[in-house]
Amino acid sequence: MIDFTLPELGENIAAGDVLRILVKLGDTLAKDQPVLELETDKATIEVPSSVAGQVKEIKVKAGDKVKVGQAILSVEDGGAAGASAPAPKAAAVKPAPAAAAPPPPPPPAAPAEPAPRQDKVVDISRGARSAAEPVVSSEFPPAPAAPSVRRMARELGVDINQVPGTEAGGRISVEDVKAHAKRLLAGASRGVGGAAPVTPGSTVQLPDFSRWGEIERQPMRAVRRKTAEHLSAAWATIPHVTQCDLADVTGLEELRKKYTKQVEAAGGNLTITAIATKIVASALRVFPQFNASIDFGADEIILKKYVNIGIAVDTDRGLLVPVIRDADRKNILQLSVELSQLSEKARTRKIALEEMQGGCFSISNLGGIGGTYFTPIVNAPEVAILGISRARMEPVYYKDGAAGRSPANGAFVPRLMLPLSLSYDHRVVDGADGIRFLRWVVQALEEPFVLALQG
Repeated sequence: MIDFTLPELGENIAAGDVLRILVKLGDTLAKDQPVLELETDKATIEVPSSVAGQVKEIKVKAGDKVKVGQAILSVEDGGAAGASAPAPKAAAVKPAPAAAAPPPPPPPAAPAEPAPRQDKVVDISRGARSAAEPVVSSEFPPAPAAPSVRRMARELGVDINQVPGTEAGGRISVEDVKAHAKRLLAGASRGVGGAAPVTPGSTVQLPDFSRWGEIERQPMRAVRRKTAEHLSAAWATIPHVTQCDLADVTGLEELRKKYTKQVEAAGGNLTITAIATKIVASALRVFPQFNASIDFGADEIILKKYVNIGIAVDTDRGLLVPVIRDADRKNILQLSVELSQLSEKARTRKIALEEMQGGCFSISNLGGIGGTYFTPIVNAPEVAILGISRARMEPVYYKDGAAGRSPANGAFVPRLMLPLSLSYDHRVVDGADGIRFLRWVVQALEEPFVLALQG
């Protein structure tokens, strides 16, 4: 008997959710034959077999979460076993409903210590409670800390039970909470062992919502789970600043409509996103600090000499971010075609893992849905992201015929204004540089000659 184990799936991919088993007991399995459909953090893939023979045992089922190296099935040796499986390939599949993941094991028992004082606090999530009745966690022993200290811990997203107290009897102070939060943030930034990213709300005990009405629980799918983990860590570890501005794209919209059919004939779609991709790619050459990552472990800032732009795509599985490589070396027509192809692959679940890796800067365009401004979250380890909202006609005052867009004596004229939101990591980018970058993007949208002149 030979076991087929889950092979390496890609960089930083350690597990996935089984969507469907593609073989059954008694089947004759050939080497390289697809065995199961697997949903990882970012893609749906078919996993091919590295062994051949008759299937004698299937060790997983739809809904299971499996790890690299875990046994998937056993076969009776057919004499064609291979050393390793080829790289998994993306597949367009309709997933079977995933079963809920098994509950995590209970935490280890805390070491014996003198019984701490139980603080008198009110748990508003469970209704009125006597001020003399202590709140006792069902998961952890109560930590010796004042209500004000507990409140600060909650606001910082820190588990009070994990904070070492330095006062008499191990009591926890405000400074202890602050110090513990700093250690978590530093550890998450460096990626060192033992320090997990701060995930606000991860240890909060929820009330029984069914007390107030009907509820439904749904398992969190792999893409949503990874997105939640990634954005929680990014929000907790990156000091965000968001700056906003408006670009007059009246002239640009006329040009976009003029050349739309030419781009469509080439297989693309001439969108504001495609145009913005070219502009941002050029801006990263002018402002290299935006094309960077921070390495706290080495006390270094990593400046990238290549320009890869990630484009957020809304899919039925959640937000995916395909990456356009070497965007600065491609014209707008090429970018339009590639963006259309990648977006379609993301929505139809044909996109490969490597096509969503290696980004330097991200763009998120919500203009097709609506809204004005928003505050996009930096896609770590990148240091900046550009948000685009819906353009709208607004009255704009131009004085003395500025840019030839108004009467000689000045007047309000209708212009198509595009809202932009730039979020960046304030540890790497200063506010002055942030607004310079955004103004450069605005100017390039308003006056395309800027691209030829400086880009």
